[in-house]
Amino acid sequence: MPRPELNRRRFLMGLGAGAGLALAGCATRMGAMSSSAATAPQGWGATEAFLQNYIAGKSLPGAMAAIGRGMEAPVYLTAGTQTAAGTTPVGPDTIWRVYSMTKPVTGMAAMILIDDGRLTLDQDIGEILPEWANPMVMTDPENSLDARPAAGPITVRHHLTHSAGLGYSIMGPPPLRSAILAAGLSGGVVSRDPRVGMAMSGDAPVAEPPTSIAEFSRRAAELPLIADPGSVWAYSMSLEILSRVIEVAAGMPYAEFLRTRMFAPLGMNDTFFQVPAAKRAQLTDNHVVYEGRTMNVDPAATSIYLDEPPIPFGGGGLASSAHDYDRFLTMLLGYGAIGDARVMSERTARIGMSDLLPAGIDKSRMYAPSGFGAGGAVASAPETGGTEGQPAGSFGWGGAAGTAAWVDFENNMRVSGYIQLMGAENGDFRPGFTRAVYEDLTQ
Repeated sequence: MPRPELNRRRFLMGLGAGAGLALAGCATRMGAMSSSAATAPQGWGATEAFLQNYIAGKSLPGAMAAIGRGMEAPVYLTAGTQTAAGTTPVGPDTIWRVYSMTKPVTGMAAMILIDDGRLTLDQDIGEILPEWANPMVMTDPENSLDARPAAGPITVRHHLTHSAGLGYSIMGPPPLRSAILAAGLSGGVVSRDPRVGMAMSGDAPVAEPPTSIAEFSRRAAELPLIADPGSVWAYSMSLEILSRVIEVAAGMPYAEFLRTRMFAPLGMNDTFFQVPAAKRAQLTDNHVVYEGRTMNVDPAATSIYLDEPPIPFGGGGLASSAHDYDRFLTMLLGYGAIGDARVMSERTARIGMSDLLPAGIDKSRMYAPSGFGAGGAVASAPETGGTEGQPAGSFGWGGAAGTAAWVDFENNMRVSGYIQLMGAENGDFRPGFTRAVYEDLTQ
């Protein structure tokens, strides 16, 4: 029986919405729902029910959430197992592919350097990366790569907020997207299954990826922009370029900077671009849904995340645990610190989680109209922004496999939710999860 082909359009729709994948027909092993925390101020019945019903409806092995108030230990809500073939229940140290939830991490890493005085928000990145000194802008984006000189420079602010005018391998004008793929500029790794690669690239030729962030930046700089810097919000590979800015400004490799200035101080010991072999037992499967059947496209035992990636993708490369990402969110809720572990000043943290978008920017390409800060959305009203409708002022983002995370300053809480399902079929997780959390909060 031939293996099914994945639907490229639906797959790419799901990847874009992230952010902002058991074999077909196999049974899902449903573990018991559990919760644990030092303090549980109210029940989370609606959220628990949502997670359980979600994995049942999508034939996924597991899902979980971490919810914390202030600096208190989080409540962990867990449903099911890490893999369809295994019996290990999901838990705080289960490792999930968080994809674009890497973007706020990279954004805050840049804010640390702003705090250090090594970068400024409105600094021309051409001063740091010479290949970006003279950006060009497409004159007819839907039809050709013809370009003119940009009206102004690309700044650190533009890269933080997806307003640099860059394209992306998963979306954007066809001529530029094809050129991005032809340059090997993907935003992360998904699977060893060649069908997944075909679903992502279609008929476009795909070059070997760069083997350094420096080479990634040089290749990207040879391509034109969609629009003048600061004029249009467009989801893009800007955080990959920003990771190169971080390397140069910090004088050390990007991944090392994250480890020494953020992960180690915050106790994030299960967050990686490459999952170590010793942590393999903590890793989940990843899935897609095709014609109503759930397919395991990246089994934990042989996951592509066990390999060293071409580069540490600053916009979509991390795998992390609920415990670790909650530590990151707790630092944000603490305006740069958890207890004595301070990674940036309160002032800088507040700036990073504020609306940094240039005035008058075109927001028509946004998933929901909102502000945008250092790698994440800033909710502007309850019905718009955030990851999926959090209170005004909330800051966060989601990932391509359905994950979601945010800090809610109005309610002094942080929230993260985890599944592993790629493509458009995960589009109902984030809004449903968000509604369930706030339903519980009002009980």
